[in-house]
Amino acid sequence: MCNDYEQHIRWAEYCDMMQKLELGIPAHQSELDLPRADDVRINDMAPVMHATGDNIALSQMNFSFPPTGRGGPVFNFRSEGRQFANSKRCLIPASAFFEFTGKKYPKAKHRFTLNDATFLAIAGIWREGQGNHPAAFTMLTTMPGRDVEPYHNRQVVVLRPENWAAWIYLTKPEAELLRPLPGGSLIAETVRAGID
Repeated sequence: MCNDYEQHIRWAEYCDMMQKLELGIPAHQSELDLPRADDVRINDMAPVMHATGDNIALSQMNFSFPPTGRGGPVFNFRSEGRQFANSKRCLIPASAFFEFTGKKYPKAKHRFTLNDATFLAIAGIWREGQGNHPAAFTMLTTMPGRDVEPYHNRQVVVLRPENWAAWIYLTKPEAELLRPLPGGSLIAETVRAGID
């Protein structure tokens, strides 16, 4: 399951997209709020888009909820059968996400990008920090679409830009948003061959 993504979004591209979608950008935000990262992994701090009044703000949060009990950190959260109206919804901006195949390390690494956009957003939920833990986010998952199915039996929920506000403000049914994109929406590229 996706535990690694890439964030190579230029500030100008982000601003252009936000203006096109009429989502607004807080005046105090700048390119410093959208740092470049080749690999964002579990427990890394990364920018997350969330509602703040009339705008969508970028805030640095921890990638994964802290463990509860004996389990590990929660970095992927199954969306099926759940309702998120009372959750803090967010978008994780990414230029690509990765899936891994194989049984031996290093596993083959596959990079997925959105076919018709310079960057994508993954549906997520976030929580305020507790104690000495910072605010944190997790990615929502669903059954795989045609593009991801050859690589994994689950996938993160990738939202097209026209559905970003619908997820943040929940103005469309969750079942309509939290599903895989149609086949051909994602481009897969193997960026590292694995060991057989």
